[in-house]
Amino acid sequence: MSTTQENNIAERARRLYDERLRETLELSSMNQFVAIEPDSGEHFLGDTLSDAANRCRAKYPDRRPYILRVGHKAAVHLGSGFRAGAN
Repeated sequence: MSTTQENNIAERARRLYDERLRETLELSSMNQFVAIEPDSGEHFLGDTLSDAANRCRAKYPDRRPYILRVGHKAAVHLGSGFRAGAN
């Protein structure tokens, strides 16, 4: 369950992405992961979610980043692709 603090981090980071990063990152870094640290405004790219998170944590170990996948609505997709009735 999300807390007010987590929602605040997500809102601020999403605003930074939409206003400052989206255009550039979607041209240069499509499908990579980006960790956004909203207090500093810095962002950290990685080929995996862990790469992006670890780069952010290396510089800001006591802060929580917001991570998304460049050009996607969600950072990860959960599901097996299972279809009922398929053999």
